[in-house]
Amino acid sequence: MPTGIAISASRTHARLYWYSLRYRNQTIRISAAYLFRVKLDDKYLLVRGSRFPHYQPVGGVFKFSSEGQRFLTSIDAQDDDLIAIDDKSRSDLRIRLPGRNLLKFYTWYDGRRGREDSPWREFHEELILTSVIPGNVFPHIFHDYHGRIVDPIRYSAHASSLEIIISDIYELLPNGDQEEALRGTFSSSREDFGWFTRNAIERRGVLPGVTASTPIAEHAQKIL
Repeated sequence: MPTGIAISASRTHARLYWYSLRYRNQTIRISAAYLFRVKLDDKYLLVRGSRFPHYQPVGGVFKFSSEGQRFLTSIDAQDDDLIAIDDKSRSDLRIRLPGRNLLKFYTWYDGRRGREDSPWREFHEELILTSVIPGNVFPHIFHDYHGRIVDPIRYSAHASSLEIIISDIYELLPNGDQEEALRGTFSSSREDFGWFTRNAIERRGVLPGVTASTPIAEHAQKIL
């Protein structure tokens, strides 16, 4: 493990250990997801959210397996009730747990056993099944893992709970045919996806001199 990554991981563990002591008797909401950086010609591909009307990176919440469910039950984790549980959201790694078990959860999550460990599912659902890009050109993908962002704990009025967001960042590495297919979407008039500059993402879609803004989710900045 490179020194910089090792130091970052050590600091994350130390911070979560402190949280597990300070908030041991409180409930903490955890949401663990992956985000895709899809970048061409200094623009980033974002898709329109299905639950919220803003543009965001391709990606979604990791899912856990039956083995993962057994572990989560053992640390008293409960399903999160912020988003209704249905066939699509079932087994999402979006949970609430006692603060005293926070470090146990993160150690399990970091070990990757008992949970989804590939960003392919949402890439396929959000870009291929929706015909944004052709499936025959993307029968598989190659990507780099760019690291993990563990947000500082905060109180979320939206969730009415203390909350920690975990984001694993991947970057698509398209081959020649895939890059050509992606570039072919630049001129599309569809509203369910778009290509955005760094400036637009940093300003969350509000640009000077532009009357109509395009709402961009705050967490889109994590892929920059």
